[in-house]
Amino acid sequence: MNYYLIAGESSGDLHGANLIKALKVLGKTAKFRIVGGDKMQHASNEKAILHTSQMSFMGFVEVLFNWRSIFKNLKKVKEDLIAHRPDALILIDFPGFNLKIASFAKAHGIKVFYYISPKVWAWNTGRVNRIKRVVDHMFCILPFEVDFYAEWGMHVDFVGNPLLDAIAKHTFNSGFKEANELQDKPIIALLPGSRKMEISKLMSEMMRVARLFPGHQFVIAGAPNFDTAYYRQFMGGFEVPVVFNQTYDLLKVAEAAVVASGTATLETALLNVPQVVVYKANAVSIAIARKVIKVNFISLVNLIMDEEVVKELIQKDANHDEIADELDLLLNKKSYRQQMLDNYVKLQEIMGQPGASSRVAELINKYLNPEVKS
Repeated sequence: MNYYLIAGESSGDLHGANLIKALKVLGKTAKFRIVGGDKMQHASNEKAILHTSQMSFMGFVEVLFNWRSIFKNLKKVKEDLIAHRPDALILIDFPGFNLKIASFAKAHGIKVFYYISPKVWAWNTGRVNRIKRVVDHMFCILPFEVDFYAEWGMHVDFVGNPLLDAIAKHTFNSGFKEANELQDKPIIALLPGSRKMEISKLMSEMMRVARLFPGHQFVIAGAPNFDTAYYRQFMGGFEVPVVFNQTYDLLKVAEAAVVASGTATLETALLNVPQVVVYKANAVSIAIARKVIKVNFISLVNLIMDEEVVKELIQKDANHDEIADELDLLLNKKSYRQQMLDNYVKLQEIMGQPGASSRVAELINKYLNPEVKS
């Protein structure tokens, strides 16, 4: 089988890599072309047609400013897709780009699979009708998505959450502190996101928070598409260690975390680290989002639980004073901290067991080979 996978950001790159590994188990001769990051390149042993670092634009205004790059990327992928005509196109999240590719592929007779549903339940629910037209099979990772799609007359497969796979397969480094020459202090993890916009807007506030807790060692989880020098420009002379490709190890030893809204909020919860969620974007993008988004929360933890389990500080509220106040509660108010940890247990029960990558691979194989009984 020839597979063509597209992921546009770091989290999708991780899930794409694990799916590639699962597809290889089912078919030793499987071949891959990828649009993704370092993890997918390593898993497939193929160079990416486009790397995630060239693709990840976040927010309405940011997309407008980068429309030339986005158009160029779309054109390149479409041409490559027709040139190689895979047995299956597997799209991973990243809906702004991937739904355009899905429409193109469907029009050219290529089978379209979508792994990790676009968040159509949050805004623009009318997109479901488009998804029904251009996606052959949808694989969802959030439990409530099955009922949502059913209301629109669409059958989807719930496969569990691939973050459970990633965490279950991770070998934790017991010598993490020593290997990174960290101080002998309790650790606060800083996860400022994987996009330039997120990092540039959040890092300075995080650094101000770090100055307020001299009894703790703050450590930044660096995104793989940047280097230490990039983060240092936001530190204002206050040196904070940056570790790369060690986020799970960092969270494992952290007493608490400050986390940019995104997949990392769920990872942090699954690793039982009390957290405060922060988010900042272009003011116009936020204004538009507040008019069209139909959910009450932005973090995956709160969305899945349908209640405020973790504090969300958005835009002007994502300032060092508010963050520090919340962090102080997490560190020093035992009942507050324990309540969050108790809610994490309930979250983990809802999330279920690992195995999403294998389940998706098996379903793709079944849908491509309906004559073969599972």
